[in-house]
Amino acid sequence: MSNPKVIDVVLIGGGIMSATLATFLKLLNPKLEIQIFERLEATALESSFAWNNAGTGHAALCELNYMPDSKDGSLPSATKAIEINEQFQLSRQFWSYLVEQGILKNSDFINATPHMTFVHGAKNVDYLSRRFEALKNQPLFAGMQFSTDSKVIGHWAPLLTAGRKPGEPIAATRIESGTDVDFGSITNQLFDWLTENGAKLHTSHEVKGLERNDDGSWNITAQNLRNTRMHFVNAKFVFVGAGGWALKLLQKSGIEEAKGYGTFPVGGQWLRTDNPALVKQHQAKVYSQASVGAPPMSVPHLDTRVVDGKTSLLFGPYATANPKFLKNGSLLDLPASLRPSNLIPYIAVGLSNFGLIKYLVGELLKSKSKKFESLLEFVPNAKAKDWQLLDAGQRAQVIKKDAVKGGVLQFGTEVITSADGSISGLLGASPGASTAVHVMLQVLERSFPKEFKKWSKELKTFIPSFGTKLNADPTKAAESLASTAKVLGIK
Repeated sequence: MSNPKVIDVVLIGGGIMSATLATFLKLLNPKLEIQIFERLEATALESSFAWNNAGTGHAALCELNYMPDSKDGSLPSATKAIEINEQFQLSRQFWSYLVEQGILKNSDFINATPHMTFVHGAKNVDYLSRRFEALKNQPLFAGMQFSTDSKVIGHWAPLLTAGRKPGEPIAATRIESGTDVDFGSITNQLFDWLTENGAKLHTSHEVKGLERNDDGSWNITAQNLRNTRMHFVNAKFVFVGAGGWALKLLQKSGIEEAKGYGTFPVGGQWLRTDNPALVKQHQAKVYSQASVGAPPMSVPHLDTRVVDGKTSLLFGPYATANPKFLKNGSLLDLPASLRPSNLIPYIAVGLSNFGLIKYLVGELLKSKSKKFESLLEFVPNAKAKDWQLLDAGQRAQVIKKDAVKGGVLQFGTEVITSADGSISGLLGASPGASTAVHVMLQVLERSFPKEFKKWSKELKTFIPSFGTKLNADPTKAAESLASTAKVLGIK
């Protein structure tokens, strides 16, 4: 390789994270030269693809894993739920700005979809009641309703109560400010704008090499998978937003900060129906309690999904297990990620998560009919002929070192940045895409610390609540929810 082309920014991966970061950078410094490498034939075909995720605008309105029950029967802490909601509001505000500027050509990617939580059994009903008490007066959760009345719950979501045994203890919460989001649509619209404004997108290009130069820049070697030719560039900054593939690339980079990390891959499947009669009866995203040992992304939920203007229902996900880090990955992904530095964390996680392993084995052994029985707990009158079993996306949960346990399985996302800020990457999954704006602001602050201070004023133009907490001010929270709803067409 001789004299590779020198550019400002290279982004590896064509999903919503890279699209969001590239959009920020192009808005903040239009002169930046940006190139994106995506190994598949188009953008948004992995985790950002609409049918590979639940499309939930994760705002902790219905997800119980952000508010675990208290051990003493007191009100569960709302801290994490509020934090996640604050992060999603950053996304809503940024998307609103992009729609107003014509960068996102339309707001069809987001649809008003009430978020509900549904539980049964006296213990769970008691917990949900206390969760509601902890949230009902929080400004970002304004308008949340709670009921144990089957008639009320049936009015909210008829499929949940039709055919259910009388007298069974049930409870639900409902809030109308929830959303269904097509993250693939956002991603593709952003990449369209970026390429129209000078960014170069290379699809079917797999990054094979990452080598740091003495000046802190990076030599990147990418192979064109269409003709096997090699593509060489030199970049001042590299972002690795390649989903489960990110670990492999960060390991390839050799940066000290990536040592000790591993990933635990979990796949998924959905039951889906397009039956108009069923779709018409259910207009909500309804989450429930996770099975013992299940990862948070496997919490059962019955969802309204709107993709390309068509509404369907999804139920699941059912966890599957394979060693791939991406849906279009390799069976060697997991074993190839083992290093002396992460071997202890991998072993520690394996030894301390028997519940998760037992759950995954149980899920693998389930037949389609057994999986359908899980749906019957949500929809007692469901008919197998109306539902088809489909593969969802692949997720890779973060495994990291822990001084006490040796290694822990971390849920959420983890930004890994080199000491000099020249390379940054993202590991992890849910709430992922919903909080892409929050996560990419972290990348900007870590990798462009000097510029970030200068950009703060402009960032407040994109995101009015940047640097503040909406939930601390009921008036501002209400104004933000109302203004973004208006721009995005969320009724």
